[in-house]
Amino acid sequence: ARQTGFNGGTIYYPTSTGEGTFGAVVATPGFTEGQNVLQWAGRYLGSNGFVVMTINTNTILDFPPARSAQMRAATTWLTTSSPVAGRIDRNRTAFIGHSMGGGGSLQTGRDVPDTEAVVGLQPWHVGQNFSTMQVPSLIVAAQSDRIAPKNQYAKPFYNQIPASAEKAYLEIAGAGHFVGTTFNAAQARSTLSWLKRYVDADIRYDQFLCPPPSGAGIAEYLHTCPTGS
Repeated sequence: ARQTGFNGGTIYYPTSTGEGTFGAVVATPGFTEGQNVLQWAGRYLGSNGFVVMTINTNTILDFPPARSAQMRAATTWLTTSSPVAGRIDRNRTAFIGHSMGGGGSLQTGRDVPDTEAVVGLQPWHVGQNFSTMQVPSLIVAAQSDRIAPKNQYAKPFYNQIPASAEKAYLEIAGAGHFVGTTFNAAQARSTLSWLKRYVDADIRYDQFLCPPPSGAGIAEYLHTCPTGS
């Protein structure tokens, strides 16, 4: 159903309530995309201890600032008015998005500093600077991205984010721009570890972030090791 400020979506959540409440994650697609492209994230994160809502944007042509406003509206609805609001710890929220949705997620983290974490999958944005970011930020780049080339988008964004915020840059070997719309093991594992570490403050996940993940599927990984708890 269409809700205030965004164009509805699908909620994925753990069926068990025995573990108390869960962090909330809003997942936003990119330019011309529908929420279905982040179904993999909804299912994967929803089965691993998060309440996730994949959203549709008001129009598929919305630019990142509009997507940012919509994901904020979606978070408000999800944590206060949705059928699963009672399962959520509304003090633990995060954003993930692909392409323009990834750029919008980074913008939201910068502009809403009480966010716990953001993940930008092959993020695209223009006219922004993320040097005031205070939120732990994971950026997933694709080595062969021709739509949002890493050296023009993902890597400069990563470099702008201060180390004090905590940040990581994962580059998927041989992948194109749309790797964010599918389940990719390295991308999924790093996303889950990032959210577990910073949304749930679960320091058991430090070991998956530092020393950094490596393997055939990873072209490059840059990071600040998690500090504190």
